[in-house]
Amino acid sequence: MVPGDAGSTSRSAMMPAVDQADTNDEDAPPPSPVDSGLTEREEQILAFERKWWKHAGAKEQAIRDAFDLSATRYYQLLNGLLDNPAALAAEPVVVARLRRLRSTRARSRRR
Repeated sequence: MVPGDAGSTSRSAMMPAVDQADTNDEDAPPPSPVDSGLTEREEQILAFERKWWKHAGAKEQAIRDAFDLSATRYYQLLNGLLDNPAALAAEPVVVARLRRLRSTRARSRRR
């Protein structure tokens, strides 16, 4: 059929009509958060790692302020988190970037 032909059916004509009252159901429960398989702390660490830091000292101070951990302990937790498949599923871009950095640093230490 030719577009605009009287016999053609528009996309909106094929879609069922939705009553506005049906879409604004105030009694519906809020959507439940998706269980990522990570603890709240692990999710916070990944969110923290999404930020970019210009100076290492600023990040270390922020780690102490946000997590009440030494930088050494924070990086131990982060390193374990990078090997967690749930972390990769939850934050694939962040985890892939951090894994790349980790492997690059490991290669440079072996030389």
